[in-house]
Amino acid sequence: MVIQRIRDPIHNLIEFDTRNELERVAWTLVQSRPFQRLRRVKQLGFSELVYPGATHTRFAHSIGVFHTARELMEIVQAKTQEKQESKEKIALAAALVHDVGHGPFSHAFETVGERLGLRLADHEVMSDELIRNGEIAEILNGEVMPGFASNVANMIKKEGKITLHNSVVSSQFDADRLDYMQRDRMMTGSKHSAIDLTWLLANLDIGEVETGVDDAAVGHVPTFVIGSKAIQAAEAYVLGLFQLYPTIYFHKTTRGAEKIFAEILVRLVMLVKDGEPGKTGLPGNHPLIKFANDPDSLDTALALDDTVVWGALHLLQDADDRLLAQFAERLLNRKLFKCFDVRAMITHRVDPQNRQERQDVEKIERCCASVTLKLQEWQDEQGCDVPRIITDEAKRKPYQAGGANGGQSEQINVRTDGGELIDIRQRSEIVRALSVYRLSRAYYDQSDKEAQEVISDMIEGEIG
Repeated sequence: MVIQRIRDPIHNLIEFDTRNELERVAWTLVQSRPFQRLRRVKQLGFSELVYPGATHTRFAHSIGVFHTARELMEIVQAKTQEKQESKEKIALAAALVHDVGHGPFSHAFETVGERLGLRLADHEVMSDELIRNGEIAEILNGEVMPGFASNVANMIKKEGKITLHNSVVSSQFDADRLDYMQRDRMMTGSKHSAIDLTWLLANLDIGEVETGVDDAAVGHVPTFVIGSKAIQAAEAYVLGLFQLYPTIYFHKTTRGAEKIFAEILVRLVMLVKDGEPGKTGLPGNHPLIKFANDPDSLDTALALDDTVVWGALHLLQDADDRLLAQFAERLLNRKLFKCFDVRAMITHRVDPQNRQERQDVEKIERCCASVTLKLQEWQDEQGCDVPRIITDEAKRKPYQAGGANGGQSEQINVRTDGGELIDIRQRSEIVRALSVYRLSRAYYDQSDKEAQEVISDMIEGEIG
């Protein structure tokens, strides 16, 4: 068939016209082993434990990003009135394969890599390796031109000369964000985070903004900007992205499952490194054991996905190691630790009227940091095989402003009626008023009354 079609719940029919060189290459990439693996990596990891519909995959998302990138490329062509075929091909290919390196449960797997220093657990490192080497590189270099794979990898890493086409892959209005905001909202069933994509795209324009290093402007780069008529739509866009974090990405149950998963993987890898793989309950040829033995191998990393972990949990339940056995059973049957919202309790005690005065905010931050540290110290002192308290801290800025250091291409720039480009915060009181979302939590076994009392007592002591 000349036209290959995929039915998508967000974009309806996504077509690949194989008479076009780039789309033929894209369709070939979709059939590759690394890309097909994304069918077995869920976009939102453990979110389905909270939102049963959130079973969509990195595979579907990546194809949606490619489709959205084509729409953005049409805007680029219309606004610049020129066709730069080579750069367009690089950007579209980058949009398609930008997530190809995600491991099982996506970002939860990356926290394991950070704790153990595993390079290929970082999805950006893994993606870069897969694009520059192996099957994906062979397709890109063989069917387009030699060196094309490196050009694609460089654009994803923001290396080399920055052009307008980089904005399609990485910017405030890039194809990745425009797809996952819609997809994650629909598949979770959330009524938050609705965006007027049609109006945003209709009001996207091209502008030149400053770029620089260490607060010193060194030049200008082209990027997407919005017209003044779309300020309200852009406000909704910023708010929508921000709302996804407390309601979905940072949901207490999702984070609790991620903590259990991380403890399982860390213990498993450490047992294998210590020469005790038999205590895991897994056979020597299991993909997780192979990865623990050789974490720098692309092949062993490529063999990992969500289904490998879910399948391993049945065997891990019978592990000789207590943590693996108990936590595998918890994760498999959704018997997770209970969440104690440390920040909410401290905030209620310190600032019951929610005045948010500076001295109260500073005290809340000090108390949260101190309680978290003390809980970690208490846990270390227990000397038990299975953690009794697991702490969790995270934060998310609602809007990342640019500037010479951060790069104005990374902020939302509004073109005024007079033709001047300004940061949306200068025109939007809503965006300007948004504060950083922070969480400080402690997870414990609901039957462990002592652990619960320890958390409560430490909070009381710190506030006092």
